[in-house]
Formats: sequence, structure tokens, C-alpha cells
Amino acid sequence: TPAAPLPLAPAAAELPAPAHAMAAVVARYRADLGSLRHVHDSTAGPRAEAALRAFNSEWRQLLAGLDTAAMGAEDRLDHALLSREVDRQLFQLDFERRRWREAEPLLPGVAELIALVEARRQHEYPDARTSADTLDRSRRALADLRTRLEKDPKAVATTPIVAFRAAALLEGVRRDLKAWSTFHAGYDPAFGWWTRQPYEVLDKELETYAKLLRDRLAGAADPETIIGDPIGREALLEGLRHEGIPYTPEELMRLAERELAWCRRELERAAAEMGAPDWRAALERVKNRHPAPGEQPKLVVELADEAIAWLDAHEMVTVPALARRDWRMTMLTPEYQLQAPFFLGGEDVWVAYPADSMPHDKKLMALRGNNRHFSRAVVHHELIPGHHLQFFYNTRYNPHRELFDTPFWTEGWALYWEFRLYDLGFAQTPEDRIGMLFWRSHRAARILFSLGFHLGRMTPDEAVDLLVREVGHEPENARAEVRRSFAGDYGPLYQIAYMVGGLQFRALHDEVVGAGRMSEREFHDTILKGGPMPVAWVRARLLGLDPASPDVGRWKFYDFGDGR
Repeated sequence: TPAAPLPLAPAAAELPAPAHAMAAVVARYRADLGSLRHVHDSTAGPRAEAALRAFNSEWRQLLAGLDTAAMGAEDRLDHALLSREVDRQLFQLDFERRRWREAEPLLPGVAELIALVEARRQHEYPDARTSADTLDRSRRALADLRTRLEKDPKAVATTPIVAFRAAALLEGVRRDLKAWSTFHAGYDPAFGWWTRQPYEVLDKELETYAKLLRDRLAGAADPETIIGDPIGREALLEGLRHEGIPYTPEELMRLAERELAWCRRELERAAAEMGAPDWRAALERVKNRHPAPGEQPKLVVELADEAIAWLDAHEMVTVPALARRDWRMTMLTPEYQLQAPFFLGGEDVWVAYPADSMPHDKKLMALRGNNRHFSRAVVHHELIPGHHLQFFYNTRYNPHRELFDTPFWTEGWALYWEFRLYDLGFAQTPEDRIGMLFWRSHRAARILFSLGFHLGRMTPDEAVDLLVREVGHEPENARAEVRRSFAGDYGPLYQIAYMVGGLQFRALHDEVVGAGRMSEREFHDTILKGGPMPVAWVRARLLGLDPASPDVGRWKFYDFGDGR
């Protein structure tokens, strides 16, 4: 007899509690911030910066005047988190302004173009003749500097990284200017008469000059070239402080080396059980155990069901019936796999596997990199109990806290489950253990290459070599991983957040579940229902600590001693 289907409607006890007062305050801040960004959407706009600076300064003053002593625990937590977010926004404005000023010598006349774009967003109608003069003047300034740089790339003191940043800024301004011109052209006869020719030649100049900056000064003519923009030690320290991580970049690199060494010992044990001479030989065997072309989607469903059944059997976390199947599956395009050679997840799951249009060598690397044992460790990370379960809860409990989302919570949670499942024997064979250890090694290596790069100690090519040498990546997959890390779509601390956040959750588990304060299910459900936030503040919430205390961010969650 088939089992009765699980109910799709939640039990009354699972319904969210009535919202507390600060939830509406956070929602108002988030909505107002969205409104400002909706209007002030130009690249490097000083009006946008001024508006956002005034907005956050006023909110800082507003929050300082609220009586937190009269608030309940959840309201005090939201107050502390929102105050912290406002401070982060103000720091980021200062940081972005410094980055713009570093690139400004390479961008003569561009500030005037930004002024044209920002004026439109304030509904200020342009004078056609004055606009034409501005377009022509900016074009001449850019063309003059381009000519100088073509003759002597060292005519302006700069670096390849700043040149690459300037090219990106220029491309953003070009897009903004196209929207500005399109808005007026064809609707205002005088505007078109005066600006059509100056705009068209300026647009060509912007394209040509951006190409010069990117290809010659930055050295990124080859699309396979990986260029990043390191932020430096001070910005790293500020980011870590904001996340409640009380360690320096150098200490975190030492942490990563310790974790990588532990993974290596475990890999050697698994290799010996397989009868392989060493971990590299064992890894080669594992890589060759991949599904046939076309079979990967079936494997994803099988592995997802396996993980859910294991969680149910061990009473680890509540997985609502709807969450078990309210996700869709999409295949990653060959183009997207240049940056994401493995699974991605969240509301849905995106599957990486070779397509028939890919070059033969890249097909083989994609097959090997998405073998059964690697995938077994990835599916639960991306779906349940990882990102999909997070998404399910985030949209139903404390949704206002999505403002406080951080990769240390999002990625840290998913990696924490890799720790737990490994420790509790989810990996049934040495091959499965190698699959899980491969990814764990990868997370440790991410700390090394990400911090090494942003400290100016490691190039992107050296990061690729690290992944191939120390983790065992396929070269093409390693390049894709590094490209994704430095392309600008992820924050500078994103790649370290996997393992660091996972270690935070593991330490918190020891402190709460290990001490008998909560059961496994209660611990995990409470975290999910609390919503995203830095893990140090998750700890404050679970232990009843004052969320505004500086001690929250001083939590030492890692043992650097010799024993594990």
C-alpha cells in the first residue's frame, strides 16, 4: 500500500508568529532604499551617492533615538542588525568613491556625461545646444588621452587593475548615455538636430577607448584571461568586522591550511580503502564514474530524494511537504558553464553537464567534474537541507530579514551540512567520502586564493594552479571557478564564507546541541525560522545574548590548537 501523501498545508503550530514591531521598520528601510536605487541608477553618480549618504545618515540618527530597552528580544535583534546594515552602507559609499577617484585620471570628461544622465533621472530637461557641447568636449578629451596612451601606455600612471576598473566604469556610462539619448531622440526635434552627430561619434569613442583600456592597459584581450580587482587588507578587515569574524585575513589563511591538511589525511585514508596508491589516483577513479550523457537529471532527483530520506530518518530538520518538490531543474548553458562549471541552487537547481555543442576536451572535463560522487555531495548543498530549504523558509518566516542576508549564513549553512553529513556517516563508500572531501578541500582552497588575491599576494593564474594542484580540479573547471570568483558578481568575502560560515555553525551546534540546550531538529528549525543574518548574531539569538553588545562579534569559534 503506498504511503499516504504528506499534507501540503502547514500545521497551525508551524504558522509564523505575528510580526514584531521592528519588522515593519526594517521593511520600510528596505522599501525606501529600493526607491532611491530605482531612481538613482546611474554609474558612479555623485547625486546618487549624496542621496544614499543622506538617507543612511538620517536612518542612523533615527535608530539611535529608539528605546531598545523597551523592546522584546526579536525587536532588539532587528534593531542591532539594521544599525549594522546602515553603517555598512555608509562604509560602502566611501569605498566606492575611493575606487572611482583612483580611476578618474583615465576618464577625462566622463563626470560631465554622468551629470547629463543624472539630470534626466531628476526630470531636468536638457538644453540641446549645451548637451551637444558637453558630448563633443568629452569626446575630444577621451580621444586625446586615447591617442597618448596608444603611443605610450605609461603616459598616465596607473595599474592594469585600475585600467580594467576604468573600462568597466566607461562601459556603464556608455549604457547610461544610450538610455539618455534614446529618451530624447526622435521626440524633441531640437535635441536630435544638435546631439545626434556628437552622440554617435562619442559612442564610438567610448567603445574604442574602453577596448584600449581593457585589452592593452589591463591585458585582457583574450576572453579566457581572468582579471579581478583586489580590495586590499583594510577593506578585508572592515568586511570581516561587519560579519562578526574576529580573525585577520592571515589567521583565516592559517585556518584554511589546517582544514586542507585535515582533508588530505582523510583523502589518503579513503584512497587506501579503495586500494589506490594515493589520493590523486583515487580521485582519478572517482572522476571517471560519471553518468552517461543525458542521465544527469535523473541522478539529481535520485540524490535529492536520498538526502531528504536520510534527514527524515535521523530527525535532523523539518522538511515541509511542499518544499520537497517545489523546485524546478534547468540545465546550465555551455556559455554559463564558463563561469559555473558545477551545480547552482536556491529556489531551483541548475545542473552543469556537457552539451553537444561544447568542444571535445571541455565535454570530457565537464563529465569528470560532475561525476556521481562529486554530485552526491553537491545536490544536498544546493537543494535540501541546503539552499532550497533556506529559500523556502526565508520566504515564509521573518522575510524582512532578507535585507541582512550574508554568504556566511547562506553558504555557511549549506557547507555546515556537508560537515554534519560527513561526520554522521552519510557517505556510504570511500568513493562517496572522496566526493565530499573534494568539495571540502575546495572550500579551504577558496579561502587561500580569495584572501591571497585581495591581499595582493596571488594572481588569478596562481589561484587556478592552486585548485588544480591542491584540490585536484580539472584545469578548465578551475579556471571557471576562479573567473566566477573575480568577475565582480560576488563580493570579495563570498568565497571564504563557505568554510568560515560552516565552521561557525558547527561551533554553534557544539555549544547548543552538544550542551543539551536543543535537539537537532529544534536547533536547525530555529535557525531557519530566524532568517538570514551573520552567524554571530544567530548565536546571540539562540543564547539570549544582547545583540547590540560588541562581544557578539568577538566570538572565537575556531580552535587553532594542534588537536581537532
